[in-house]
Amino acid sequence: MSTTDEHPGSSGSDVAGPTHGGPDDDHTPAQLAAMDRTELDRLGARYDGVEILHVEPGPLPGSGLEKQATRQVTMWFALAAFFAVAFLVVYAGSGWFLPGWEWEVGADAWSALFTPLLGLAMGLSLLCIGIGLVQYVKKLLPHETAVQDKHDGSHFDRVTTGATLMSGLDKSGLPRRKLLLGTLGVMGAAFGAMLIAPLGGLIKNPNTGNPLGTTSWAEGVRLLRDDGTPIRPGDQQPGSLETVFPAVEGGNRQADAATMLIRLRPEQQFSEEPREGQADFSYGDYVAYSKICTHAGCPVSLYEQETGRILCPCHQSQFQVTQGAKPVFGPATRPLPQLPITVDDEGYFVARSDYIEAVGPTYWNRERI
Repeated sequence: MSTTDEHPGSSGSDVAGPTHGGPDDDHTPAQLAAMDRTELDRLGARYDGVEILHVEPGPLPGSGLEKQATRQVTMWFALAAFFAVAFLVVYAGSGWFLPGWEWEVGADAWSALFTPLLGLAMGLSLLCIGIGLVQYVKKLLPHETAVQDKHDGSHFDRVTTGATLMSGLDKSGLPRRKLLLGTLGVMGAAFGAMLIAPLGGLIKNPNTGNPLGTTSWAEGVRLLRDDGTPIRPGDQQPGSLETVFPAVEGGNRQADAATMLIRLRPEQQFSEEPREGQADFSYGDYVAYSKICTHAGCPVSLYEQETGRILCPCHQSQFQVTQGAKPVFGPATRPLPQLPITVDDEGYFVARSDYIEAVGPTYWNRERI
């Protein structure tokens, strides 16, 4: 009797039939992506290691409880939109967001209220959004407790996850709650506008030009005391210091324009040659230097008339007046900028120009002297 060698896998009762590796092997990614959650469930999605422990359905559609919860959530989202619009209105009042439209309020009042109002409006908008989301999740969404073992996801798992999310959107009832959906759209638009509105400052940027290198001092601008009165030669005693500001709007509130007008004592003489281009910056025995320390921007307000030294109380830098306000002690490395001064036809001190160098501390493109 002849025998025939059977090749493994040919035919025979002990040979296993064809096996399948699961939905990923039986279907293409495009086919899986086209299926809804029900079809995916039939392929085993509902048994993919997920165990439903507890289900608490949301309020019945059309019930009084659902309508009440929907109104509450809609109210919070509407308030969020209102405060976002309020932010835009306040910001527009600065004239940056909509050039030419500015609130008719005093400069001092607006300066004091502008930033707090912006922060209050944005904070309330965010708070209302948070409360609305919490109310929506607690009162309108069905609650489901489930556990799933961690494993490496396949394409089938990813498609199932996407379908589950879409199914959750349908179960949330949001698509059929038109008023709430419309309020969300308005809130999203207002909130988005609130976030991008600060970019409107680029339309009307007050810091154009060279704000770090210039101040309000200019040719012919009078030197005023803090009370707004002008000053003449002879008004100060020898060895005294007077803080002066430019005679422009808000001059005594411009920190970078604060200047020390110093009258030297008769025995005090300049011990060094003035720096280049600054030989005629003084007027008689009067000199004017920036009040802003060149180390960290602190106000240098202490003056020792006997030694002719200006002291910064913050970090103890000292500047010698008779040496062009050169630093002689402490961390400062640059002299205080000198303001060129003269007198006008009425005999009052005026500036001959702005400072020829930037006031304040050294920054990235400023050389040390």
